[in-house]
Amino acid sequence: MNQPLVSILINNYNYGRFLRKAIDSALAQTYAPIEVIVVDDGSTDDSREILQTYGDRIRPILQINGGQASSFNAGFAASCGEIICLLDADDWFQPDKVARIVQQLIAHPQAGWCFHPVQLWEDTMPSPRLPEAYTGRSGYYDITADVERGKLSGTLPFGGTATSGLCFTRSLLSRILPMPQATNVTLSDDYLKYVAYGLTPGYVLLEELVVQRLHAQNAFTRRTDKHRLKAQIHVLTAHWIRHNFPQLRIFANNLFAAGRSLYADCDEIDVYGQAWIKQYWLATPWVDRAMIQLKTMYYQVKP
Repeated sequence: MNQPLVSILINNYNYGRFLRKAIDSALAQTYAPIEVIVVDDGSTDDSREILQTYGDRIRPILQINGGQASSFNAGFAASCGEIICLLDADDWFQPDKVARIVQQLIAHPQAGWCFHPVQLWEDTMPSPRLPEAYTGRSGYYDITADVERGKLSGTLPFGGTATSGLCFTRSLLSRILPMPQATNVTLSDDYLKYVAYGLTPGYVLLEELVVQRLHAQNAFTRRTDKHRLKAQIHVLTAHWIRHNFPQLRIFANNLFAAGRSLYADCDEIDVYGQAWIKQYWLATPWVDRAMIQLKTMYYQVKP
């Protein structure tokens, strides 16, 4: 049986000090065939010099800074693989990561995605962390109907994962990408995850096949304004899910309500958040507005 080509898409912005570890981990996979595509999103450090040292072992894509969404779009457009694995440049794969993903996607041909948790690795700011308590087992999950009804909580055996724990079939990712990117607040990988959950069944593999590096410059993990940023992401993600996948409208409305409730705990709503909330609200039918108001109040009092 022919093994499917796997594309590993590495997105990088000024992570030159971490980049070699990510690339080397992709090239050291026990599985073949693979292609490694590195999208450099306008770095101003030594990232591009590092990429040159790999020659034809990788395919570099050099672009002006456009955010993570634009890197996903560019990397996927340049890829040829039947299976796509994402990797942030400050993380790294375990050697058998791709082999384990391919094994599950071949065994479950109806699955369009395979997501797994990550192992957290403290860089310069150590802190005690308890391992995640899973509520189920690895397996094939079809939560498409739940997501269409607006429900996600409690449907999967883990709390979700980061970019580097996301893998997709090409057929699914071609339905999701390109991601919208001409915005003041860039979309996060939440857009990919939520849409994937709503479009196709998938496989949850409860193995930590990626190491996620925690450091002072993490785009989200170490942010001091995480609450406000999460509110922005929820509202923006809800807008584009509803716009591009109207069958997921109820889920998008609930996500929008969650974003509004988070903003309620902030001192003020940023100008971009105000604009996106207004735009979403104006495009919402009256019957949906009533449900959103109720959901917003629910999220505000929910412990």
